Amino acid sequence: MTDYAGQAPARRQYDDMPDTTGGDKSIGEALGDVTRDLSVLVQQELALAKAEVRQTATRAGQTAGMFAGAAVAAFLFVLFLSLALWVAISDRTGPGWGAVIVAVIWLVAGVVLYLVARAQMKKISGMPQTTETVRQVPNALKGQEERNQ
Repeated sequence: MTDYAGQAPARRQYDDMPDTTGGDKSIGEALGDVTRDLSVLVQQELALAKAEVRQTATRAGQTAGMFAGAAVAAFLFVLFLSLALWVAISDRTGPGWGAVIVAVIWLVAGVVLYLVARAQMKKISGMPQTTETVRQVPNALKGQEERNQ
């Protein structure tokens, strides 16, 4: 578990015992305390969120680097496999035709991947639920939720 100590504002100290001097706080003082407490709470939550985002971004960066390394390794594998296939085909057809055959194989693979990707892209509808929720926010803030239906 990550320790976020030192990244948030200091916590306000509370007295566990009520004030025994007989003095009651005025509404203004109580409202000031609530405002101050709310401000400290918001600052602490923001500090926690910043620390979590920083930690998540660091991990995401490391993971992206690993994926990039894996992609380079996969590319090199495919490259050398293609060269080996070219050499194997060239023994029977000659080097020129072997290269053309390997190129046509890659062309077919590229066209198939393109068609599959295009079909998947047509299925993507964006963020319909989020868009609908965001449209309802102004009416909810005005207290007119019934207009959202």
